[in-house]
Amino acid sequence: MFSGRGFNIDTLNVGPTHDPKYSRITITLRAEEHALDMAIKQLDRLINVIDITHFGHRNAFVARELVMLKVTATGDTRSKIIEVCDIFRAKVIDVTPEAIIIECTGNENKIRAFLELITPFGILELARTGNVALLRGRNDAHEDEEEA
Repeated sequence: MFSGRGFNIDTLNVGPTHDPKYSRITITLRAEEHALDMAIKQLDRLINVIDITHFGHRNAFVARELVMLKVTATGDTRSKIIEVCDIFRAKVIDVTPEAIIIECTGNENKIRAFLELITPFGILELARTGNVALLRGRNDAHEDEEEA
């Protein structure tokens, strides 16, 4: 639906909700407000779409993504890599004599900054989720604000 209408998806994340009958899809699009409105209207027409929340500049929300990466780690660089991980509160989740697997979560800016500092050590593999996001506070409180 998106590519056929000229929308470019930056990230796409799908996962189950607390109700196993439903999945939550979080799509990150960068476009003009008019184009975003068109995308939302087109999604809203789909039969299987239950609800759409636009996490735009008007709404207070929290967004996070996850990156897992395998980095070359020798005896000389291992402590420096762990130091970078500590700064970003990243977790070392596996260690071998030649490499370290790291997990880091945060907003897009934190992930970008972490990757900039860790890349010189030598990334062997990388897997990155798209954004997941939730509105802050109670959803019905935000709906009341929009009605006012």
